[in-house]
Amino acid sequence: MSLTRRRLVAASAASFASALLAPSSLSAQRVEAPPAVRTTAPTLPIIAGAVGGTYLRAAADLARVLNRPEELRILPFAGAGSVQNVTDLLYLPGIDVTFVQADALAAIRDERLYPNLDKRIRFISKLFNEEIHVLAGNTISQLADLAGRRVNFDVGGSGSAVTATALFSSLGIPVQATLFDQATALQRLRAGDIAALVYVAGKPVDLLRQLPAGSGLRLIPVPRTADLLASYLPAQFDGADYPQLTDGGPPLPTLAVGAAMIVYNWPADTDRYRRVARFIDSFLARFDDLLQPPAHPKWQEVTLSAALPGWTRHAAAESWLSGGGRPR
Repeated sequence: MSLTRRRLVAASAASFASALLAPSSLSAQRVEAPPAVRTTAPTLPIIAGAVGGTYLRAAADLARVLNRPEELRILPFAGAGSVQNVTDLLYLPGIDVTFVQADALAAIRDERLYPNLDKRIRFISKLFNEEIHVLAGNTISQLADLAGRRVNFDVGGSGSAVTATALFSSLGIPVQATLFDQATALQRLRAGDIAALVYVAGKPVDLLRQLPAGSGLRLIPVPRTADLLASYLPAQFDGADYPQLTDGGPPLPTLAVGAAMIVYNWPADTDRYRRVARFIDSFLARFDDLLQPPAHPKWQEVTLSAALPGWTRHAAAESWLSGGGRPR
């Protein structure tokens, strides 16, 4: 892995300790809730993704479908990218579940950013695929046109940054990487401060779909080279996905990366393990409800039994799927 990619992978891990140790500024006394609003259900925080992205929308879907007053309460939180999500899962107290891009998870393992990662985490399910969006001005028609230009990779340590680094490195296209969040990057792109942005997320992405016609921006194709297809999947954007950002011709080729829902590997005789097992039971038993509107259409791509090569499925999920019922 290149030095640039290694820095991007490690960027989000560098500051987590200071954030965890920062003193609280809250001084108000907590007031006990009246009986009418109390809940005995265990809470399960889920670290998802940025506001407007697929992960946070998916976590909100889980909360809407799975929350039951006496069984389980899911609390979705915005995340800061795949690498930070794994960092939070390993070290932030109270976090048991998160979403992560498969290529970022592999990069963390291959760079040995955290020891014994394959023993410390388990996956519940491989989720949907996330498409690589490369948005640029109308004067850009192919990735090669971006050589030497400023291209935003998203914040350091994000899944988009990991994928963008691998993409341009594989194609041998030198660019000046910037690390703005996606909303800021879009503003800078429209102002002409950067030439393009890379956003890895499940289509359709609200931030891009809400762009008006005549914005002067367009999605550009991502080549499907043999080297890239060894790690990524072929994908495309149809006219219905982003009609105002395509030329209205044939589908626009791109690549996609798989996403996964992962959990901390708590010992089986602990309360934290039982809480995760309860979530897994609820998720798998009510999965069909996630296939119905208003849930994100990406849920329809999920095959619960799909493997995540190189990683071990959580025992409760494996038991549920093999036995067709509750974890044993």
